[in-house]
Order: sequence, then C-alpha cells, then structure tokens
Amino acid sequence: MSYADLDAYSRRLRAAHDEALSGAGDPGGPAPAAPGRTSDSGEPVAATRGRTSDSGEPVAATRGRTSDSGETVAAARGRVPGLGEGTRRLISTSWRRSVEAGVDPEHGPAPLSLDLSHLGDLRDAHPLRPLLPLLTETLARMADESRHIVVVTDRDGRVLWRDGNLGVMRSADRIGLSEGHGWSEERMGTNGIGTALAALRPVNVYSAEHLLRLLHVWSCSAAPIVDPDSGEVLGCVDVSGTAPSLHPATAALVGTVARLAESQLALRMYERDERLLRRYEELRGRPGILLSATGRVIAGDPGGALGPRVRLPADGDRLLLRDGRTVTLEPFCDGYLVSGTTTPVTTAPSPPPALRLCFLGEGIPTAAVGERRLPLSLRHAEILALLALHPRGLSAEQLSFHLYGDAGNPVTIRAEIHRLRAQLRGTIGAKPYRLTSPVEADFLELRHLLAANAPAALARTYKGPLLPRSESPEIRRERDELEVQVRACLLLHGSPDDLWTYAQTANGRDDLQILERLAESLPFADHRAAAARARLYAC
Repeated sequence: MSYADLDAYSRRLRAAHDEALSGAGDPGGPAPAAPGRTSDSGEPVAATRGRTSDSGEPVAATRGRTSDSGETVAAARGRVPGLGEGTRRLISTSWRRSVEAGVDPEHGPAPLSLDLSHLGDLRDAHPLRPLLPLLTETLARMADESRHIVVVTDRDGRVLWRDGNLGVMRSADRIGLSEGHGWSEERMGTNGIGTALAALRPVNVYSAEHLLRLLHVWSCSAAPIVDPDSGEVLGCVDVSGTAPSLHPATAALVGTVARLAESQLALRMYERDERLLRRYEELRGRPGILLSATGRVIAGDPGGALGPRVRLPADGDRLLLRDGRTVTLEPFCDGYLVSGTTTPVTTAPSPPPALRLCFLGEGIPTAAVGERRLPLSLRHAEILALLALHPRGLSAEQLSFHLYGDAGNPVTIRAEIHRLRAQLRGTIGAKPYRLTSPVEADFLELRHLLAANAPAALARTYKGPLLPRSESPEIRRERDELEVQVRACLLLHGSPDDLWTYAQTANGRDDLQILERLAESLPFADHRAAAARARLYAC
C-alpha cells in the first residue's frame, strides 16, 4: 500500500514539472546548465574555449580525441572543468574521475555489460526486485506524461529495468540506455546513474555537464539506494529525458522514491531482527552474541567487544575479535551466535534508557531520556531526527550536507553535536555520529503503523507534519513521504473517527477530500459533519 501512496505526491509535483518542460524540449531553445563560465544573464553555459563544430554547436572544453583532430584523452585531461568559475564541484570532480579512468569524451553508446539471456535470472535474484512496484509505479506515470524514462540499475550501473515514454525509449536505445547496458562512470563518464553511484547521493546532470558529447541532448536525475542492513549500495533509480534541463521537482521525486525504498528495506530488516531476537531470548542462560545474517550485532554484547558489525569469515567458523581473541561462529536461525566470549547472556547489565523523540506537529520538539524531558531547538531536533533516520550513523560532513546542502560547514555541525551530547549524555556516539540508546520516535512509529496497515493507531499517532519549520532537504523529503502515506492510508482504510482525528492536524484541517468524506459518511446531525461542512463552505 505504501508504494502506491506516492501518487499523490507525484501529482502535486507534476504540474510544476510539466510547466518547466513546456519550454525546454525544443533543441533550439536556450542552452542548458553546464560546466564552465556563466553568461551575461548569470546562466551557466558550456566552457567551450570559443570553439564550435561545423554545425555551429559548442564543443565542450574537455573534449577528448575526435576523428578529425586526433586529440587524445591525455590532452583533454588538462582542460577538465572545475578549474574556472561557475562549474559545479560535483560535476568537475566527476569529470576528473572520468578522464583519469580513460573515458574518451567522443565515446559511443553504452556497452552491453550483461548476457541478455540471463537478465531474467539476475532480475529475480536482485534485492530490489520486491520493491520494483515502488520504484517504477509513480515515476513511470510521471515519466510517460513528461517525455522521460525511468531506469533501475544494479550497484555497477547496469540497467535491469526500464519504463516510461515509448518515444524517449527509442531514443535511449540509440545511446544504450536500455536493459543490460552499463552506465558506470568508468564506462560512460559523468552521467546521472554513474555519478550518483560514485558520489553516493542524489544528483542531477544537465545536458553538456555529461562528459560524453553523445549525451549532451540528455538530462537526468538519479539517486542511489543503500541497503540499511549490509550498508552496501544495491543500485540506482534514474529519470532521464532529452530536455536540456530538469525541473527540481523531478529530483525531489526521484530522491523521495529512493528514500522510501530504503525505508521499506529497513522495515523488513527490523522485522527479521525482531523474529531473530525472540528466538534468541528463549535461550536464557546460554552465553553468546547474536548476529544478523550480514554480521550486525543485535544482542548479547553490552561491552561492545565486537563493535556494531563484524566481517563474517569467507569460510570456516572461527572469528577474530578486535582484542585478539578467537571465538566460534555458530549458525542460529537466520543469523549467527558468537560463542567462546566472556559475556554470558544472563549477566548482561540492564539496557540503557530509551531516547524518546516527539517531533510531529506544531509544538516544541522534545527529547526524553528516562524521566528527563528536554525541549529542543529546531537545529538540535533536526540533528536527532537525521541520526534516527540513519541508524548506521553519519559523519559531520554528511550531517552538514543533509541540513544545509552544499553550503554546509561541518565545523558548525561538530559544535552543535558537542552541545547536544552535553544535554543528552550517553545517547550520541562518535565516529560516526550515531544514537547509542534505543530510539522511540513518533515519526518512526508511523512507518511501523503504515506497514501494519493500522489506520486507527496511525490517526492517534499522527499529530501533524514532521518538524514543520525545518528546511533541511532530507527532513522535508521525509515529511512529505509521511504526509502522503498517512493521508492515503486514512482515505483508503480509515473510519470516520480516524478521518476526524486527522482533520484536526495542520494539513488535515483544510483538506477538501477529507472534509467531503466526513460530511458524507457521518450522520447529518453529527457535530463533526457540521464542522466539516462549515470548513468546506469557508474554503
């Protein structure tokens, strides 16, 4: 259910997206954003060194060898973008990686990297296969209407699935943007898929920002998907089209879909952990440390002898600890037990008190540890929310990017973390920054209730948007995802009581569809129906 609920979010963005594309599809229109200098109007233009091709098109300053001039890739290396003003750092860094990998800017279509006869088996075995409806359903509809295509790749940038506008797919076939072809930076230079996988962040690559001249009529927005269990990159979701630019709404939607996919993977991971933990707790009195199938420490290691994760041996059952001890690894249900340690399960100290976060609605965000309840500044609440959403932890640089974007300063984040750790002693670890206490957060509880399809509990828990004053890009995406899914769940499965509860929130108060449903489903004389009608008349 939670996949399809992104439709409402997609519809909200589509109007702005189509408006941006209405003037962008003409190949003879204004030049797209590209690395290099800026024009008199302030718009970035390709750094062309003043050269044009025979057809009058600008030649990118970093062109490698051409059939006419014989220029080599080595010669292009000295003219990589980023050395002049106006070039995005993300793009200039990617161009450097690509040129150093030997990518020729005059390279042809993407190479076929998979045996297509095995493509079906590879798709069925891929971890993203169960999430394919989520990854393509909403994006494919938007892409078809706005003349784009949706692409899902594996961790190496090889295309596994593709959908979208048929005309654009025919154009994509000519450049190899189709099933089985490889789009890593090492193969195709700077492009949405390869650069998102290399930078491990959502990216937009516009027109001549592509290293390959072949791709200068394309623009793309892509986001990597990371497995919250293993921490490994699983693949990438990408929206591409032949317009010279993309509306920011496209990037927002692509990033939202990738984040929602990671949230679904995390929910499945937590469910596996809970099943494993229940079986483990039946072994009271038996020493051992419980590991997941990927080597994450789940229980039984209060002293931290193993750290948060261990590297499982490729063969055998012996595991070397960080302190030099050797222990035995024993299969247990869907995970492992580490035996031979000095930490028996029955002597484990009581767990640390939970950190409770209340970040939904218009009130002041609060954190509670044990019996201590603390009001938080917006910035401290944003940091705790980000750490709760990334249980593996974040560096100061990552936190800074999630909070401020490219303009962030990690020094500021370290100072804020220092103040926050002084307030919430024993709950925030370092290297990377992470929450070390069990976390109970109202916005995380919403995810569990959505997965359980529990509309009554969902309506009681949802007090309003997540940190509504936050402008953090990451938190805004999470806030939009939750709002879309909660509203859709209540409209589909909620009772009139549930809808009335939602109608008291900031977004539900003037929601026409919610109010119409209440006015229709409640008895005419019910005071809630009267209130719904009054709000409808006022709108």
